[in-house]
Amino acid sequence: MSNRIRDEFLQKKEPVRLNKYLSEAGVCSRREADRLIEKGQVTVDGETAVTGMRVAPGQEVKVGRKVVSRQDEMVLLAVNKPRGIVCTEDRRERDSIVRFLNYPVRVTYAGRLDKDSRGLLLMTNNGDIINRMMRAANRHEKEYRVTVDKEITDEFIAQMSGGVEILDTVTRPCQVEKIGKYTFSIILTQGMNRQIRRMCSALGYEVRDLLRVRVMNIRLGSLKEGQYRKVTDAELEELYKMINRQEAADGRTDRKQGRS
Repeated sequence: MSNRIRDEFLQKKEPVRLNKYLSEAGVCSRREADRLIEKGQVTVDGETAVTGMRVAPGQEVKVGRKVVSRQDEMVLLAVNKPRGIVCTEDRRERDSIVRFLNYPVRVTYAGRLDKDSRGLLLMTNNGDIINRMMRAANRHEKEYRVTVDKEITDEFIAQMSGGVEILDTVTRPCQVEKIGKYTFSIILTQGMNRQIRRMCSALGYEVRDLLRVRVMNIRLGSLKEGQYRKVTDAELEELYKMINRQEAADGRTDRKQGRS
């Protein structure tokens, strides 16, 4: 680990700006943190916070009535996982994503890809954002490019789009588009085990290549296989907005069900 990287991750005793503190605690983006502060919804040691203030170790920060804490500097990475790498934290697995990435801070994946699949994998050291993404996982979009062993027909596209019976249930309707003789794109809003492979198999097709190109608003883009990059502030801002909208929608659904 270089001295710069070591300093970046280990110097955590200095005061930090409050919006950075809230972002690293997984509460919201820095821009949204500034809005919360301006609205008077954030307190430090019982006093209403002000925009631009800094927080030192040991001070109590609350958003509303909830105490928040900054354990580590937040890391959120977009990784282009190669085929053959396993999404597991078990370092005894020679081909684990943790060993492969060898990042200087402990990170884990937010939504896995199976060993035979490749493409976009989000990895972070922030458990709160993982939990919030997974709570919204029944509806957040994941986009894939899939190559199969037989020519794709209109009937296949219609069946994949409408729902396929696998694992004693029928998959949720989804967006499917033919983009080549043997290749199609598919956008899922659920995360069943090996879902695309099982769907194709149920229709008599075998997946030859499966590439994830997007998770919510984070795109694989031109990131080379085996490489990673930090998610940008703009991407993080939009990601938080999407999570917040889904949580609000889930809350409305829960309230309606409670009244029924």
